[in-house]
Amino acid sequence: MIAFLKGEIIDIRETSAVVLAGGVGYEVNMPSATLNTLENGGEASFYITESLSPYDGTSLYGFLSKEEQNLFLLFKESIPNTGPKKALEFLTKALRSLPDFHNAIVTQDVKILTSIFGFTAKTAQKIIDALKGKMDSFTVQGESKIKTIETPYMSELLAALSALGYSAAEARRAIEKLHNEGGLSADMETNIKSALRVLRK
Repeated sequence: MIAFLKGEIIDIRETSAVVLAGGVGYEVNMPSATLNTLENGGEASFYITESLSPYDGTSLYGFLSKEEQNLFLLFKESIPNTGPKKALEFLTKALRSLPDFHNAIVTQDVKILTSIFGFTAKTAQKIIDALKGKMDSFTVQGESKIKTIETPYMSELLAALSALGYSAAEARRAIEKLHNEGGLSADMETNIKSALRVLRK
């Protein structure tokens, strides 16, 4: 059983990378956030989880830290009907900010899971129901990245940007940027135009 790999990155693919270790190239599935840190020809190391499928044989899943690996396993083992590929998809979203994801589960905040992490409301509730009793003792490193903004027109502004084709996560990030820069006003039309300028940059 492979538990850890260290080697040269020889090929970066859409959802995986090939790691050359000991003269053998291993295809390792990993979150997009991890793939974005890799370079062909560079060296990297990963904690490995193996998954055996009757259709695909043995697949390898790689993580930069034990924390990421443990969360992947928690998704896979605790959320109903969640295989390794779906668990990796969930982890990719959670890695936007592990401290905030952890807090959203503990506080059962469906709104944060949908607007920031991009889960559907149904999936967000499913994850909360499966993990709410297990995340209290699950420790994560780092500080919160999400600043909660509540204004009388937040929902309306989010809805307007969503109607223009932007995801809830994109819209909320634009609104947070405007809020931090003091660019929000009491006029909805002005706020929409300001948010669009941020989104189009």
